[in-house]
Amino acid sequence: MKFLSSLFLLAAEAPAVDPNASGADLAGGGQWIQTLVLIIPLALMYVILIVPQKRKEKKLRETIASAVVGDQIVTIGGLAGKIVNIKDDEVTFETSVERTMITIKKWAIRDVIKPVES
Repeated sequence: MKFLSSLFLLAAEAPAVDPNASGADLAGGGQWIQTLVLIIPLALMYVILIVPQKRKEKKLRETIASAVVGDQIVTIGGLAGKIVNIKDDEVTFETSVERTMITIKKWAIRDVIKPVES
């Protein structure tokens, strides 16, 4: 009995619907929901995928910019060696194999390893 009285109260408080209203007038509130259904997944994808990638790229750029002569580097191609010269956007490093000198662009550096001071 209490359930029925609650149901009647809810029905009485519901907004009145104009019988002459078109379907577009009745679905006006649904447009917001449709918009949110599109925006929320895009926002989540941005937060989950793009923001961490940007942080990682920024940290790598800062690490490369702080590289000095004597640091060890690893290139994106897998070559490793010690920096012997830094000029503008190029880095010359020496590999341990036959003391070969290689010059690469800074964007080709994957990792900078600072020497351990003891």
